Order: sequence, then structure tokens, then C-alpha cells
Amino acid sequence: MVTIAHFHSPFGSKFGAPRQSGVVPSLEGHIVFEPPYRSMDAVRGMEEFDHLWLLWLFNANKHAAAALTVRPPRLGGNERVGVFATRSPYRPNPIGLSSVVLDHIEHHPTLGPVIHVRGADLIDGTPILDIKPYIAYTDAHPDARGGFTDTRQWQLLDVEIPPQVAAMFTTQQLDALRDALAQDPRPHYHDDPHKIYGMLFDGHDLHFTVAGNRLTVLEL
Repeated sequence: MVTIAHFHSPFGSKFGAPRQSGVVPSLEGHIVFEPPYRSMDAVRGMEEFDHLWLLWLFNANKHAAAALTVRPPRLGGNERVGVFATRSPYRPNPIGLSSVVLDHIEHHPTLGPVIHVRGADLIDGTPILDIKPYIAYTDAHPDARGGFTDTRQWQLLDVEIPPQVAAMFTTQQLDALRDALAQDPRPHYHDDPHKIYGMLFDGHDLHFTVAGNRLTVLEL
């Protein structure tokens, strides 16, 4: 396989990035093709679709998958289930699959078609292996069971961002940041209200704490 493109996102590392596509719908990102694919012919007809499937590599994983069971965050990080019953990034072949909203396609003079999307869970620099259109009549299954995700509800956090930090971002960036933080980026075995966490967002090193159901941003 070859890398056909790279994804560009405000998230510079895995920590803090959404764990699933679509959970932060305001999050913007864009796709830049490698030189052999920088032709408008490669995306001809794509603008007629609302969503895309992205197949990509978990290139930020430092360790290969070593077990056939994993501990999903939705289960509190304590219960193990089979790796093929989860979307864990630690799997025999480190391939990710994400459904994203196609916002628009930019005709760049040197980069060719640049695809702007919303709701992705990829970090900055992620290699993309393939792009396919999302087709509702075959891809959508609204009545399908969702396994443990049906029975374990995700508890969103209340996010407090001080005005001096909020002023550093556009309204769109601030919405995306707030929605991402509300997903609770911490490992789920962490519960120390005094611990200060840091994550990269749009080139800033953001520090925050979590006490109970409230996440408080401290500084950039």
C-alpha cells in the first residue's frame, strides 16, 4: 500500500483528539494529496456526496498490538473485550476507519484538490490510504445494535475556558475545542482533581484539570 494523502488537524498528538469520528462535528480538518494524486480528475464527482470514508494509519502508535483483548474507554478502561469487537487503535494491522462530513474541495494552485472535512478523529500528519464516498442506501443502518456502546452511556464534561484563553481562538476553533474537551480526553483510570493535563491544539500547549464532572482550562 502507498500513502495517497496526509490529514491536517488542530490536534498535534493523540492525547485530546476525539476517540471516534463524528463526536466533535465542529472540528475542521483538511486532506492534502501526495504529488502523484494532485489532480482534480482524482476527485471528479466527489462534491456530489455529503460524507466520506477515510482509511488511514495509526502512525502515532509507539507499540505494536500485543494482545487479542483490549480495554475500551467506554467500559471505563477496566473491562476487556476482543480487539475485533472494538475500534481500538492497537490492532494487528494499524488501520483506522472514519466517516467525515465533506465541507468543500479547494482548488489549490500547487497542492491540487484540498479536501476540507468536519468531524474527523485523525491527528495532524496522519497518513491516508484511501478515500471512498459514504453511500446512505448501503452504509447507513440506523436500527443496528451497538454492543456495549448501547448500554454504557458516555458522560460529557462541563468545560470552563477562561476569557484570556478563549480570546486566542476563533469562534469555530473554540467550539471544536470545547466539544473535544467535553469528551474527557483523560485515560479512564485517572481521577486526580489536582493533576494538570496538557494537550496540543492548533499549535498551543493547553493545560487543564478535571474535578468531578467539570474540566477547567488553566492556561496556554
